Amino acid sequence: MLRELGRYLDSIKARDPAPRSRWEILLYPGVLAIGLHRVAHWLFRGELYFVARFVNHFARLFTGIDIHPGAKIGRHLFIDHGFSVIGETAEIGDNVTIYQCVTLGGTNPTNGVGGKRHPTIEDDAILGSGAQILGPITVGKRARIGANAVVTQDVPEGATMVGVRARPTLVEAEQYQKDFVPYGTPCSEVFDPATQKLEILQCEMEQLQRRIAAYAEERDNKDVAHDEPAKVGKAKSGGDSN
Repeated sequence: MLRELGRYLDSIKARDPAPRSRWEILLYPGVLAIGLHRVAHWLFRGELYFVARFVNHFARLFTGIDIHPGAKIGRHLFIDHGFSVIGETAEIGDNVTIYQCVTLGGTNPTNGVGGKRHPTIEDDAILGSGAQILGPITVGKRARIGANAVVTQDVPEGATMVGVRARPTLVEAEQYQKDFVPYGTPCSEVFDPATQKLEILQCEMEQLQRRIAAYAEERDNKDVAHDEPAKVGKAKSGGDSN
């Protein structure tokens, strides 16, 4: 157990340059919240719902992080700074990083008790600060959700989502870095999606202009070809009269 705790703290240190030692990491609100959630989840699975909620309530007051006792969390989750909300049917894989003020929320309460209402976050995903991931969707492995993005649809593996509503940056998934990149923001080589869309629109306009010019030239050639026989006929008829 202590060995696993050490590996967990080391995994956080690898993603956060701020702490000087493991002891500092033990005081992180995210670490305390996850530790208390493990207890609350164990009680929840044992159908001790009120006690599980009590532990959850204490954790929320103490850390500012609200993790429903029913949420399923994998190994080495790192919640940096806190003030996040994780819903009851949320599922989180291994080595996921969540920054402050993230919500894993629901959009369809009609699913009721036992229904899937909250997102599934797969391994190595990064959720930037203020991101809102809503509904029973899946965020793929190594995906990155940019700061303040609102995600309501499935996210492919390796994709980076930005904006409201979130949209993918226009780069193929295999081009993304597989190493950890903090804060869930796009890499420096990834262009702003709005700029990329403007460039695409400009290219399409240039293509349309070329097609229009080609069509106009073709039409002019047809008009010339159509006029020439008429001129020749007139010339011949004029010659016969003479």
